[in-house]
Amino acid sequence: MEKILILGAGIYQVPLITTAKRLGYYTIVASIPGKYPGFAVADKIYHVNTTDAEKLEEIARAEGVKGVCVSGTDVCIPTQGRLCDRLGLCGPGEEAAIRAQDKLLMKDAFIAHGVRTAAYEYVDIHNSDPQDVCQRLGYPVIFKAVDSSGSRGITKVTGPEHIPYAVEAVRENTRSDHYLVEKYLTGSEFGAQACVKNGELKFILPHGDYVFQGDTGVPIGHFAPYEIGEEIIEDCKRQLTLAVQALGIDNCAINADFILCEGKTYVLEIGARAGATGLVEMTSLYYGFDYYEKIIQLCMGKEVDFTPVLDKPQPNVTMLFCSDKSGTVKKIDTSGVKADKRIISLSFDVEPGDKVRKFHKGPDRFGMIVTVGDTVEEAKQVMETAMAQVKVDLE
Repeated sequence: MEKILILGAGIYQVPLITTAKRLGYYTIVASIPGKYPGFAVADKIYHVNTTDAEKLEEIARAEGVKGVCVSGTDVCIPTQGRLCDRLGLCGPGEEAAIRAQDKLLMKDAFIAHGVRTAAYEYVDIHNSDPQDVCQRLGYPVIFKAVDSSGSRGITKVTGPEHIPYAVEAVRENTRSDHYLVEKYLTGSEFGAQACVKNGELKFILPHGDYVFQGDTGVPIGHFAPYEIGEEIIEDCKRQLTLAVQALGIDNCAINADFILCEGKTYVLEIGARAGATGLVEMTSLYYGFDYYEKIIQLCMGKEVDFTPVLDKPQPNVTMLFCSDKSGTVKKIDTSGVKADKRIISLSFDVEPGDKVRKFHKGPDRFGMIVTVGDTVEEAKQVMETAMAQVKVDLE
């Protein structure tokens, strides 16, 4: 039985683990200790930080793994790249993986290769009051930790009085000695899922985003298709192609964040992995194939066919359940949700007695719903109706 190493044991890695097992692979999962659901379904676990590339290389060699897989998180992408390079596995190389994870190196590569992106500057972590940088760029700006994931350490700053909070947020969420400040662009945020194999982009799927506005915009849901006009979609595809070439990433899924500003697509950032918040599910429904299967087979070095199964795309919506306050779950009541075949899944990450946090960043979610319809508008209506019928009691 071939072995696969999956980095992370969180809610976004569980489908990878269960799908890999269904495909007949022996699943080895690595993560720091904690109450992570992936531990319960894996064949074997190692309590190792996914950024500890040296230790994970030892484990991968000893276990004889044939592939290393990542989904929904950026922090372990360099580890994946190192293992792919040193063990001859299929996936992004180490240098490309580092560029795809470090937001400053990413932006430098974008500029060098003509990718349209927001203006930015490097800032030393010991600079506690970078007002000069903000003034040069012009408010509002975005402070970004270069090595975080899930929107951690990212804060919108509208004036000098907000700088101390943004600096502290960066420091709490980085291991680096620097961060970046970039010009805040005003427009409509959206994204795209894609996959590159042997240097060729196999598909590019633009999608609409539902965005929660906290310290910065945090995606909480997605929908496809995204009707923004063929000219803009083609511009999005051109910019994504340039971005992939700039980073040099290959043989992996891609998660891209864009903003449409004054009629042009700007690349905010891209990740060398599939997106979170239901984006793999969205892609699977849209094309009719199991995207988790494709991701796993790609990293295992198998032949992968990305030809859509459906005669026409399936419009669909994914949305997270989020709380407007922190507390302990007393009860989750779904009895009011009417049976509807257009509700593909309705799931929760918590149960009575578990704590939930007031939503601030992506990991604060406590569940997700996925719906379909003949149109996106229909899928949205089904989602909104079902969510309104879910009652969550906190204490």
